[in-house]
Amino acid sequence: MRVPLSWLREYVDVAAEATPEDVLAALVSVGFEEEDVHRFELSGPIVVGQVIEFTPEPQSNGKTIRWCQVDVGPSTGSGTGERDIRGIVCGAGNFFEGDKVVVTLPGSVLPGPFPIAARKTYGHVSDGMIASAKELGLGSEHSGILRLVELGIDAPVGTDAIALLGLDDIAVEINVTPDRGYALSLRGVAREYSHATGAAFRDPGAGHDAAVARTPEGFPIAVDDGAPIRGRQGASQFVARIVRDVDPSRPTPPWMITRLSLAGIRSLGVLIDITNYVMLELGQPIHGYDLDRLQGGITVRRAAQGEKLETLDGQVRTLHAEDLLITDESGPIGLAGVMGGGPTEMSDATRNVLIEAATFDQVSIARTARRHKLPSEASRRFERGVDPLVAHVAAERVASLMVELAGGTLDTELGGSLPSTYRRDPITLPAGFVPGLIGVAYTDDEIVRALRLIGGTVEEREGGWAVTAPSWRPDLTDKWTLAEEVARIEGYDRIPSVLPTPPSGRGLTSAQQGRRRVANALASAGFVETPSFPFTTEEQNALHGSPSGDSLPSVKLANPLDGLAPFLRRSLVPALLQVAHRNVSRGIVDLALFETGTVFLPKPGVQYGTPSVPPLAVRPDAATLAALDASIPPQRRHVAVLLTGHTVAKQPGQPAVVADLADAVDAVRVLTAAAGLDIELVQAQRAALHPGRTARVLASGHDIGYVGELLPAVSAAADLPGRVLVAELDLDAMLELAQSRVVAASLSGFPAATQDVSLTVPIDVAAGDVRAALLEGGTPLIEGARLVDDYRGQGLAEGTKSLTFALRFRADDRTLTAAEATEAKLAGVAVAADRFGAAIRD
Repeated sequence: MRVPLSWLREYVDVAAEATPEDVLAALVSVGFEEEDVHRFELSGPIVVGQVIEFTPEPQSNGKTIRWCQVDVGPSTGSGTGERDIRGIVCGAGNFFEGDKVVVTLPGSVLPGPFPIAARKTYGHVSDGMIASAKELGLGSEHSGILRLVELGIDAPVGTDAIALLGLDDIAVEINVTPDRGYALSLRGVAREYSHATGAAFRDPGAGHDAAVARTPEGFPIAVDDGAPIRGRQGASQFVARIVRDVDPSRPTPPWMITRLSLAGIRSLGVLIDITNYVMLELGQPIHGYDLDRLQGGITVRRAAQGEKLETLDGQVRTLHAEDLLITDESGPIGLAGVMGGGPTEMSDATRNVLIEAATFDQVSIARTARRHKLPSEASRRFERGVDPLVAHVAAERVASLMVELAGGTLDTELGGSLPSTYRRDPITLPAGFVPGLIGVAYTDDEIVRALRLIGGTVEEREGGWAVTAPSWRPDLTDKWTLAEEVARIEGYDRIPSVLPTPPSGRGLTSAQQGRRRVANALASAGFVETPSFPFTTEEQNALHGSPSGDSLPSVKLANPLDGLAPFLRRSLVPALLQVAHRNVSRGIVDLALFETGTVFLPKPGVQYGTPSVPPLAVRPDAATLAALDASIPPQRRHVAVLLTGHTVAKQPGQPAVVADLADAVDAVRVLTAAAGLDIELVQAQRAALHPGRTARVLASGHDIGYVGELLPAVSAAADLPGRVLVAELDLDAMLELAQSRVVAASLSGFPAATQDVSLTVPIDVAAGDVRAALLEGGTPLIEGARLVDDYRGQGLAEGTKSLTFALRFRADDRTLTAAEATEAKLAGVAVAADRFGAAIRD
């Protein structure tokens, strides 16, 4: 909200010496956010000049310029009464000899910045410039220079035009939060400035009862809302006033243009300017209709499905059954509270005006504006809440300005209104509630004073007060919002900064602790976390989200951020590939990345999506919540890693070490150990991974993910050179299997006995299966078995391989002998021989 200071001073006493920064500081103290300070970025000398004569001079480029002699006032320091006549070249042709104009003299600066200097052009030295309204920052009109007679101004030649036109005014801009729509007006901001400084406030919206009494009846107005949203009628009040014989060609006075410009609204003619001016002044959106184009009376109703309306922006819009319309006998003539319709808009031919000041339902207006992507100054105010008691005052204010500035005549016998249905129930505020909630020892007098200051009515009751909030504050609905107002008015600086003490037994849940352990373990192992958006393509979902590469169900977004990636991901790997590609393209080729995030795994044949939007004003019941839960696809939290490039860089005495499958397996062991799981790897196949370098990750017999090397074709498609290793595990499943805790194993004080064993097995037998057999047979003495060699070549029978394991044995109660360790080893070999035909290699 931009607030011109000259306008603000009309309703509240702002000290003459107060700077814009002082005003902003006062408004910040009552809860607003400072945004900016706006000025007309120009400086003098800029004066009123009078065209004495001009000579048209056609040019070779087909343009005709005027060589003008312009009187800009008495000659400086002459003391003889001589006039200062300047020769100025002007390309406009809309002025006449004797016209008074705005002259920017050498040394002045116009918005841009555009400094003015005497310069030679078209064969003359132009000693200044005759300015247009656009060049002065007064609007978008640039077809000709600004003639002061068109503004109704006849000032002496040489007068300072900056002060004359109000171009020395300044506006402060504040951010208005959605709950404080009343501050989208000079009336609201002036009241808040009064709260902050104690300055006297003069309410421009006072006199509601008198304005109601002066509103005639006679113009037919009806509300026919057959489908109110949440049971609330679309229009609770509608006031109409009629002004006849207006002259739309009359100029808007410069004081109004400058205020509108500083407020961010361009001038569009005196009739529209008046409606915008009163909207900014009182916060009540106003719409004016060309009365002669209306057919019959006005009816407020919902749209018929598929009905059409051409709005003021020239767009023909297909309407929705929830849209609230203003209609006459011809059909729709406006989107209520959002934008008027083209057929009845005010124009240069308008002679009689019907003024509308209404109160529309907030939800209806907000939905219509968003549905049609048509935000407007009117909808911005209606959806935040407009004072229901100011409509009569606003309509009368517009009518009086149209009489004063557009030469109209107020029709005192024909108008119309719907009676307001406004009523507010008092809020019970218990004594002691505000100090207890805010933590400040406010006295009863301070509480009552603050609530009355904001416009509330406070009645003392047993044990507290009954507070009726003011009509312009729809956000004050309960004792908590009243307490916030007391804190705001009395000053946030009174609230102490106290760090609350958390209750014992609280903190991170077991699942949160587990996720943090996994992420911290990977980070400690040298991996970098790279969070990403959960959006991908259908092809990437099929390639990485399915073991076979076949297309599985994916959730497609109705309104994706990126039209090329409209699906929610089934895997974290595509995002890691994108991050890796981005880094490699920038010269960072040695990468160890990981991400923890959600994947979306819809079940085949199940239709997901919300069937209907539950109302926001009430808590959904159990059945509605269950339906919402059922409409959401299963979402699992996964963890994925990616390695490419070197794990060890080349350095003196140390060759570079290229990342390989063992590094990815080590990463899997690191993160599963952090979760508290023992795992085993089983050879597997996936569509995107190398068939000989892929394994499933099992924990307690459950498949929790995979690890492997990407196919060269997949790496190349991602523009990644060299080998790329990936792993992805179901983090939720890991923590569930670990029962969300890490169990520390007991440590034996006796030394371990170590032995190696080499076994020949058929080539298709997985090393993990042989290891499992050795562990099973060696129980309870065997502590671990680690594969140290996989040999295939000379000296072995065709179709076999040799697997060498390093075995470790330990007892809890004694030091093992070599014979005991050998016996446990042979027991494990026996199990492997029975299952796979394994034999000790000679």
